[in-house]
Amino acid sequence: MTTIEGEVAAGFEPVREAFAANFSEHGDIGAAVCVYRYGRPVVDLWGGVADPETGRPWTRETLQLVYSATKGATATAAHMLAERGALDLDAPVTKYWPEFAANGKADIPVRWLLSHQAGLVALDRPVPLNEALAWHPMAAALAAQRPLWTPGKAHGYHGRTWGWLVGEVIRRVSGRTPGRFFADEIAAPLGLDFFIGLPAHERDRVSRMVYQRPDIDLTTVPAESVPEELRELVAAWRDPASLTNKAYAVTHPAEIDFDAPEVQAAELPASNGIGTAHALARLYAALIDEVDGVRLLTPESLASATKEQAGGKDRVMLIPSRFSSGYMLPTEPHPMSGPASFGHTGRGGSLGFADPEHGVAFGYVMNNIIGGTDDVRAASLVDAVRKSLR
Repeated sequence: MTTIEGEVAAGFEPVREAFAANFSEHGDIGAAVCVYRYGRPVVDLWGGVADPETGRPWTRETLQLVYSATKGATATAAHMLAERGALDLDAPVTKYWPEFAANGKADIPVRWLLSHQAGLVALDRPVPLNEALAWHPMAAALAAQRPLWTPGKAHGYHGRTWGWLVGEVIRRVSGRTPGRFFADEIAAPLGLDFFIGLPAHERDRVSRMVYQRPDIDLTTVPAESVPEELRELVAAWRDPASLTNKAYAVTHPAEIDFDAPEVQAAELPASNGIGTAHALARLYAALIDEVDGVRLLTPESLASATKEQAGGKDRVMLIPSRFSSGYMLPTEPHPMSGPASFGHTGRGGSLGFADPEHGVAFGYVMNNIIGGTDDVRAASLVDAVRKSLR
């Protein structure tokens, strides 16, 4: 039986029970969950093994790569610049990044980059991985790239390119890389254990990821055996030329080893944030409340940042999705705690979000990356938070 460590405030015991069940019933190996309410932590739990190869235990100080949950942190940086008047989200990207005008992109506003409407989910010519990690070659490739649909007429999840697109605007406006801006303006004031671009001296604290394939690989079974509601998506997975596949093949090679030191050290503002569940929850808490004297956005800026910009069927994920200017918004069965919630998931199950209606901020990180549609870990924790609020 996995030992669960940490603290839970009275009334939030269901979260501890759900967290323990994630280890005993749902496949967690090492994980942490944190919940803030009205600017103060009410749940801060961790347990399991950070490195199954060595048996290193998960501790309060263990860091975890959270994949696309990073996007919420990067979006927050952009909105802070907007609140300061340094960045106009409705201005053309070319106001800050002139080279971006190539191939008919002169009129695309910054907001369409944030809300996945720019049509730049893939590249006609993928960039070598070592050059992508160096930043500038990928930014140049995206500046030259033609949109793959009419910008503003549809939305599709820019899973990897989003980080370079939004990050380059942050860099041009602030004079700092997105990871440096986040470190200076968000992590430092709040004391967040979260990095976009991991310092070498922090690497020993990072958990090693475990990749679990689903019990049934739907791409290998006869098409008529695939559940009808999944057939379009499975057909896209099987087609190398689909946007669903091309969106994750923007580098050469397409597969990225996110455990590799050079990948963790690079700045990938869409996908390689590394931190604790406590840091994720505290970040979102400081968006909706004052946390130890720090509030990241005014209520007016937050309302603008979380207003829906795109919704409906996603051109890449081929399922309904909703986005504000950088944050995911709830869709069924998306695991957030209320209709006013906003945040971001990450590959394999990580999740950070805030629910201003209930004063809740939430962070969950884990090292067992479960594929497919059967992962219930984050949803079970959010359900337990809802139960605790009744």
